[in-house]
Amino acid sequence: MDINVLTIILIITVIISLVALNNQQILGRYMFIPYDVKHHRRYDRYITHMFLHADIGHLAFNMFSLFFLGNMFLTQVGGDYYNPANGDEFYLDGGLMDTYGSLFGQIHFLILYLAGGLFATIIPFVRHQDNPHYKSLGASGAVSAVIFAAIIWNPTMELQLLFIPFGIKAWLFGIIYLVFEYVMDRRGGGRIAHDAHIGGALFGILYVLIINIDKGKEFIQAIFG
Repeated sequence: MDINVLTIILIITVIISLVALNNQQILGRYMFIPYDVKHHRRYDRYITHMFLHADIGHLAFNMFSLFFLGNMFLTQVGGDYYNPANGDEFYLDGGLMDTYGSLFGQIHFLILYLAGGLFATIIPFVRHQDNPHYKSLGASGAVSAVIFAAIIWNPTMELQLLFIPFGIKAWLFGIIYLVFEYVMDRRGGGRIAHDAHIGGALFGILYVLIINIDKGKEFIQAIFG
């Protein structure tokens, strides 16, 4: 496994999550509590909650999704940016393209992941800023940002999901995912922060459109073309 920004995030998240599972003080100190953010200025919670998880299953699912879709995004965004067909002056027998393309992809991945996780807390914060009992944790919002960035970047790729015995187009999965999360959020009553998943997904879409608006056109063409 290459040591890149994705690998580092995976390792740090797994270590911190496993340690925190056996330490309620760490969970209470660093999980996302909108009330504390607003009334006690605990702004660090916007980021720290991403490195904590409720149980092994929660951690495994998020890290599994992050590993596969994160690698797809890193490969796609790095390779597409430094493409000799686009007249890149850095291209030299594959060497410099690989170097700069990888660096470009990793920088964008880090921004996408951290900012996506932060953006995912906006809706929960607005909803629960005066509720001292609301708490959330996990990298799901940040992972959703990465998943949807990968989907918008390459909407025609096929995703093989654990619970579906056949491949599904990325753009179709994205639509189904958002509809499902919206319906479950409206239904309410569960312990899953569906609003954070939606927020993260929307940020992932927005981020790709900011760095490459043509990807939005390609996504539309993939659906209707």
